[in-house]
Amino acid sequence: MALRVRKSKVSEPPPVCPLTACMKLLGGAWTPNVVWYLRGEPRRFGELRGDIGRISAKVLSARLRQLQASGVVVRNAVAGSPPSFEYELSELGRELVPAIAAIVAVGEKLKRRAVTRPAKAR
Repeated sequence: MALRVRKSKVSEPPPVCPLTACMKLLGGAWTPNVVWYLRGEPRRFGELRGDIGRISAKVLSARLRQLQASGVVVRNAVAGSPPSFEYELSELGRELVPAIAAIVAVGEKLKRRAVTRPAKAR
């Protein structure tokens, strides 16, 4: 005997979960890497691209625009000829660093665990 499906008595949709909102921001390809490399000091586009390595200019540009629009990254003009720009974390962006550092620490433990654990025989 199947159970009858009841209708919800909640009239309004629930608010967006804060965890979902944060993970949506950090879930983009290379986004945590951009935040990680900006944690120390402002970086120019070329410096960031060199820091991250395999990221394409197109993707890095898109991530920086996305993070700037969400208030995580600030873009500052640097006087000079030709003009250039530096990117740095905003106060909100700096609040993400401890969370990403914790993820990095767990990742390091997982890597060490994978190295010390022998592969299963088939």
